[in-house]
Amino acid sequence: MEALLDPHNVVIVGATDKPGNWAQRCWRNLGRYGYGGSVYPLNPRREEVWGTRCYTGYSELPEPPDHLAVFVPAPFVEATLREGAAAGARSATVVSAGFDEAPDPVAVERGRQLSAAIAELGIAVSGPNCLGNFNGRAKFVTMTDNRPQRAEPGPIAIVGQSGGLVMALKRTLEERGMDVGYIVTSGNEAGLKTADYIEYFAADPQTRVIVSYLEAVREPHRFLAACAAAREAGKPVIVVKLGTSDNGRAAALAHTGALAGSIAAFDAIAGDAGAVRVATLDDVVEMAEYLLHARLPKGDGLGAMTFSGGLRGVLLDQAAAHGLSFPPLAAKTRKRLGKLLGVGTVIGNPLDSGFGALTSRETYIRCVEAMLDDPGVDTLLLQEELLRSPEAGDKEHNMRAVNALAARARKPIAFVTMISHGLNDYARNLRDGLRHVAFLQEADKSLRTVRSVISYAMRSSKKAAAKRRDKPAPPAAVRRLLEQTGDRPGPTPLSEVESKALLRAYGLRTPRERLAGSAAEAARVARAIGFPVVLKAVGADLTHKSDAGGVLLNNGTVSAVRQGHGTILRSVARKAKGVAIEGVLVAEQVAGDLELVIGASRDPEMGTMVMFGSGGVALELYRDVAFAAPTLDEAGVAALVARTRAARLIDGYRGAPALDRKALVKALMAVSRLACDLGDRLESIDVNPFVLRRRGGIALDALVVLAAAGRDGPAPDRKPCHA
Repeated sequence: MEALLDPHNVVIVGATDKPGNWAQRCWRNLGRYGYGGSVYPLNPRREEVWGTRCYTGYSELPEPPDHLAVFVPAPFVEATLREGAAAGARSATVVSAGFDEAPDPVAVERGRQLSAAIAELGIAVSGPNCLGNFNGRAKFVTMTDNRPQRAEPGPIAIVGQSGGLVMALKRTLEERGMDVGYIVTSGNEAGLKTADYIEYFAADPQTRVIVSYLEAVREPHRFLAACAAAREAGKPVIVVKLGTSDNGRAAALAHTGALAGSIAAFDAIAGDAGAVRVATLDDVVEMAEYLLHARLPKGDGLGAMTFSGGLRGVLLDQAAAHGLSFPPLAAKTRKRLGKLLGVGTVIGNPLDSGFGALTSRETYIRCVEAMLDDPGVDTLLLQEELLRSPEAGDKEHNMRAVNALAARARKPIAFVTMISHGLNDYARNLRDGLRHVAFLQEADKSLRTVRSVISYAMRSSKKAAAKRRDKPAPPAAVRRLLEQTGDRPGPTPLSEVESKALLRAYGLRTPRERLAGSAAEAARVARAIGFPVVLKAVGADLTHKSDAGGVLLNNGTVSAVRQGHGTILRSVARKAKGVAIEGVLVAEQVAGDLELVIGASRDPEMGTMVMFGSGGVALELYRDVAFAAPTLDEAGVAALVARTRAARLIDGYRGAPALDRKALVKALMAVSRLACDLGDRLESIDVNPFVLRRRGGIALDALVVLAAAGRDGPAPDRKPCHA
């Protein structure tokens, strides 16, 4: 990485005097920003280019090459890298396109061969199909962008698979007064991956915030490990993640796999590792502004002080939209503020102070101190925007006083504007002197940012406090199952009986039930269980029994059971032609209480994740579900459940009795452990419904789908599951 971003010299391979060529842009940028190393144009068919000597081969260079900036056509890139590495080059940036970004089999194969060659050569390569790199400290700019850049050390490092978006981010961050110290446009990542860059920036003392634009995650385990390393170093990784990979989802055999998208998987798994995904490039800017200047909060309570009743209302609306709240102020705080403002007792949060707090500098700061001292306020938002020229009054003084207060306060403070606006030199200079407060723009963006910051802070604190857990050995039932199904091609659905047997091995309770091969046997089982009973057709390939008429409820007599047995077999034979039926399951009928869904699936990009939400019909109607990484402990289960509407029902809604949370925690952790033990053999687990009661919970139905052994995709995530 040092050779890539701070090389001793640069050899521009493919130097040409054709008008407008990108190699010449690279040459100009290395000169205009003051790169201290030597730069050598190289082209076997040129002796002079750009008014300077052009070298026809590596042997002519005054010194061994260190970094190659490659601009040759795609078919010649591999040979260029091999020749350069043989001459001593340690790194290269391949700007050339024409590899696996194109839907062309020849280009795809060329990309595969290039990756193999880079791995063989052992040199650090960014690209291909990129726009160059940037190191402000070293004045190293191989970017092909002609627009003027600031080339200074900065606390932000950006790695992105899109050069155009990365450059737009750099310009806007600098407009807001935040210098970018590093840029890597990683392109197709035939050599170095995003994980490599994040690891490097996590260890770099200059970098405080890492930004990543991702189109695809390569080597997910390394990416997650890099994000975790950055979090441990106190450096958040802000991610803009595009693409919702649907590979394999169209044929999903269980609700969990069908409902999960790669964005949900990324949020659950990468978020747990320390990545902060944001939706837009604007959000990147606001997040960087906050993370560079304000502390992380220790809770989710918001406080605000505005001078506008309109902004107060907007903050309340946007807080609700983003799952945030402004809790009531403590009685002591209300009385204290009321006395300061001369209005008796203050009630509201956000506090609409009108111009009362501006009657004096002292009053303003004392109001801010009172809000910070309130036990329910973890983050304080103040209405203000940076001045663009000197103004009469106390605004600038107040901002400086708040900055001094924030430097010693234990809670973060952020200023919030009514609307987005630009900054001029005066505003940027003023901002540069206010290093301990964030200046967020526009209420909606600001509260989205605060929501993301709170989530990151809460996840980070839980990870820091979590104890490492030893991995227990998988139950014998799982080991036998994997041995028995090891040679089956494609996804293998297990029957309900087999699926429930797995769940019971992990401690989940299932109804009293037994498989019956005939109507007479079904009647005997029903008598033993007690009426009424449920009758269900059982077959490994019968994954949606209800659709085939394979479920009958409320069978209250022997006659009904006998008749129902025949009805189910005839219905399935008619509606699911060719599906083999093992028999009819006779089960106790469990009524009432709350139907939930518990599941797990394997995302093709990110790996295993666990799902929880409202079950039964509500699952398909409302999709009240949340996802998490499978590293679930009790705190993780509580956080997962809290992200659903079902959480309110579990705790007792409108006078209803509270249900057994301990049983739910046990069930979710059991499914998480099963998913981890299955490793890369997991396709999906679907427990729907899981009925939660006042005491205990029961898995009424279950479907486990195994993936083919040795399939392509992410490696088994046993280590991430149990780390």
